[in-house]
Amino acid sequence: MRRIAKGIVVLASTTLALTLAACGDDKAADENPKTDPAALKAELTWWDTSDPKNEGPAFQELVAKFNQTYPNVKINYQSVPFGEAQNKFKTAAQAKTGAPDILRAEVAWVPEFASLGYLYALDGSELTSDESDFLPTPLSANRYDGKTYGVPQVTDSLALLYNKELLDKAGIAEAPRTWADLKTAALAIKKKTGVEGLYVNPAGYFLLPFLYGEGGDLVDAQAKKIVINSDRNVAGLNIAKDLVASGAAAKPAANDAYGTMMTLFKEKKVAMIINGPWEVNNVKTAPAFGGLENLGVAPVPAGSAKAGAPVGGHNYVVWSGMPQEKVEAAIAFVKFVSSAESQAFIAGKLGLLPTRKSAYDLDAVKNNATISAFKPVVESAVQRPWIPEGGQFFGPLDQMATEVLVQNKDPKAALDGVADKYKSEVVPSYGM
Repeated sequence: MRRIAKGIVVLASTTLALTLAACGDDKAADENPKTDPAALKAELTWWDTSDPKNEGPAFQELVAKFNQTYPNVKINYQSVPFGEAQNKFKTAAQAKTGAPDILRAEVAWVPEFASLGYLYALDGSELTSDESDFLPTPLSANRYDGKTYGVPQVTDSLALLYNKELLDKAGIAEAPRTWADLKTAALAIKKKTGVEGLYVNPAGYFLLPFLYGEGGDLVDAQAKKIVINSDRNVAGLNIAKDLVASGAAAKPAANDAYGTMMTLFKEKKVAMIINGPWEVNNVKTAPAFGGLENLGVAPVPAGSAKAGAPVGGHNYVVWSGMPQEKVEAAIAFVKFVSSAESQAFIAGKLGLLPTRKSAYDLDAVKNNATISAFKPVVESAVQRPWIPEGGQFFGPLDQMATEVLVQNKDPKAALDGVADKYKSEVVPSYGM
């Protein structure tokens, strides 16, 4: 049996792979006991990209729990806005200064950062010794070119979130299962309760369920082809546009549409939204909403092909420029915060979905009604293409979403514009 010892060797290669020296047998490994946690000393910087108000405090509690075991590993916790973190990390990593030792990275960022040589490969370390405990899809987002560059933190997808009280007042017994049902329900709610039935956030990620519902996608990575402007995607985008044009969905705000959506939902001024588990804590603490007892969660409605929402989530990654003397502490920290117990703690605090199978056997997860409701949502989620360019797809998509839902642009023309940008700026080697 081969065990991993504590010695660390950084290979001098373009990928700056991180690996641990392995002992040849059990006896040799047992003669090299692990470092006493109290004896481990280091200072690490962690960029947390979670919402600083709704989620950040829980992750800071997790840091405090880590320090109960590792009192001499100082964690410089820094909250970095999600929308800025991707480019900020790339700029610092390229300059080889100012990057964090550990980053909470969106799933699509990992292949990109790995391809640029900005991340340690974790193969052979303790962080990959129990990969079988992770759910396959979240784990797959950490793989690039045959190596593993991250550890899954949380997984998520989009769902239909709804106000049970408002649906009940409108005589709607269950969550809509198709986009047509959603339109009918939203119009009924507006007529019978006087509040908006639906709000669709005009951002690319939030329109993916409409595209997936018609069997569409952004690119065909295997065929290396851009398919964003396919007839299927045009059909899906027309469904979203019709929801707004018909009055079933409120016309989105031109500025801070996401914030407007959440404010209206929490204040019971809109009955249904499409969003993810990261907002559960926000809704739970809203004074006017009525608590989680009033929150309904259902899979996104289906189009003509299926019901499907994108796989999302975040991973822990380690900067390849981190000094060698910090590696052992970094592994200890990531191992702690990604453990089943830590994931269950975060699930209980925030309603975020664990990535470890064993976490779902713990009471904080097993007895959590919100997580149970999101489980079928994640199980039916559509895997995004894990290619280095994947994190660059959403700038053009966001612009397109605003053009169609706010500015009333023709969906086909808007999607053709996205395809042109993908070809010229994102995946120039792909065909159209």
